[in-house]
Amino acid sequence: MTPAGSLLEARSLHKAYGPTPALDGADFSVHPGEVVAVMGPSGSGKSTLLHCLAGIVRPDSGTVRYEHRELTEMSDAERSALRRTDFGFVFQFGQLVPELTCLENVALPLRLNGVKRKEAEARSLEWLERLEVGPVKDKRPGEVSGGQGQRVAVARALAGRPRVIFADEPTGALDSLNGERVMSLLTDAARGTNAAVVLVTHEPRVAAYSDREIVVRDGVAREMAGAV
Repeated sequence: MTPAGSLLEARSLHKAYGPTPALDGADFSVHPGEVVAVMGPSGSGKSTLLHCLAGIVRPDSGTVRYEHRELTEMSDAERSALRRTDFGFVFQFGQLVPELTCLENVALPLRLNGVKRKEAEARSLEWLERLEVGPVKDKRPGEVSGGQGQRVAVARALAGRPRVIFADEPTGALDSLNGERVMSLLTDAARGTNAAVVLVTHEPRVAAYSDREIVVRDGVAREMAGAV
């Protein structure tokens, strides 16, 4: 059963691409301030689960509820707006805009949401400093290290004060030392703001930063044995 007070929950998700099922009755829930790791081998359906939870992909059947709102009943425009205001994203390769400075990259989602430049840049600089990359604010992504760039991406995800952060293999392109630092900063910052984190990873050392671990196999999500 889904625990009471879930911020985001899914029930019996099914999604197929042609004849191939990606999700086959997957369930999921996450609470405010909780970090849940979604693990599984390549092709197991874990990224499809994340995309359904974030409203990027519509499941063929099943329900996704965010704060008791049904995502599958929202229009594309409503789901896009939700991703701009309530959801934050961190991807494996950061996906920063190369032509913009690191500060401008962090401020970009805020500016798109109508935040005035001065306020957007002040909030962005605050997060860059909290994530220990304030000195690179005027540099472009190609001028910083991979670890620094990924911290900038985390700052971008957090600057909008999201309720849920979706992190898809956030350390996959980093060495172990930088990966550990990014995960420590990401999870500490999220818990400090009471944001939930949905963390897709295949690395046990990354999943160790979570409160619970879910394993996806053959499109079905199951709680790890012994998880609290």
